[in-house]
Amino acid sequence: MFSKLREDILVVFERDPAARSKWEILTTYPGIHAILAHRLAARLWRANFKWLARFIAYLARSVTGIEIHPGAIIGRRVFIDHGMGVVIGETAEIGDDCTLYHGVTLGGTSWNKGKRHPTLEKGVVVGAGAKILGPLTIGEGAKIGSNAVVVKDVPVGATAVGIPARILDENQAKPDELIARKLGFSAYAISADMNDPMVKAVHGLINHSTVTDERIAWILQQLEKMGAEPPATCKTDAQFDAAYLNKIVD
Repeated sequence: MFSKLREDILVVFERDPAARSKWEILTTYPGIHAILAHRLAARLWRANFKWLARFIAYLARSVTGIEIHPGAIIGRRVFIDHGMGVVIGETAEIGDDCTLYHGVTLGGTSWNKGKRHPTLEKGVVVGAGAKILGPLTIGEGAKIGSNAVVVKDVPVGATAVGIPARILDENQAKPDELIARKLGFSAYAISADMNDPMVKAVHGLINHSTVTDERIAWILQQLEKMGAEPPATCKTDAQFDAAYLNKIVD
C-alpha cells in the first residue's frame, strides 16, 4: 500500500509543475484522495460488500468531485489532475501511467450487463472534458484531445480529436508543409501542432488554392507568350493572400 502511495506522489511531481511538497500533494490533491478511496472501495466491492463500497465511493465523490465506480479497474501511477467532474464507470479499465484531466467521462452507451465502458491501455492521456463512450479500447500511449467525443477504438500511439473524434494524420501534414514553404508561405506555421482536424482541413484547402493559383498564373503567362489574349475576367489585380487567410483561420 505504501509503495503505491509513494508512486502516486512521485507521479504528481513528474506531471504537475505546480506541485511543491509531498505534504501539499497528500492534503490538497483531490486526484490522490479519489484514487486512495477507490482502492478501499474496490477491495470491498470484490469482497461482496457492495453497498459499503458504493457508499465510500459516494463519500469520495462528495469530497473530491471525482466519481469512480468501485467496480472499475485502475492501474498504478494513474494521475487525475484537478479532477472535478471526472466520471469512471463500473466496467472501465485504466492501465498504468495514464493521465486524466478534469471533466473526463469514461461512460457506457448501453444498459445491458457486461462490459460497457472503455479500456485505456498503458500511458494514455485524456484531455479536459473528453468523453470516451462504450466498450472500446484506447491503445497504449494514445492521446485524446480536450472535449473530444470518442466512440471508436483509438490505435496505439495515435491522437484523436473532435466530435466525433477522428485520428490525426500526422504524416500527411509533413509533405503539405513542404509544398507550402516552396510557395513562400507556411500553411501550418501557426497551427501545425493544433489538435483540430477541421482547422487543418481549412489550411489544406488554402494550400491547394495557392497551388492552383500558381498553376493558372503560369498557364496565362504561356498563353500571352503565344499571342493569346486572356478573357477580361482573368484580368484582375486581386491577390490570393494565403498568409492572411491562414492567420484569420487560426
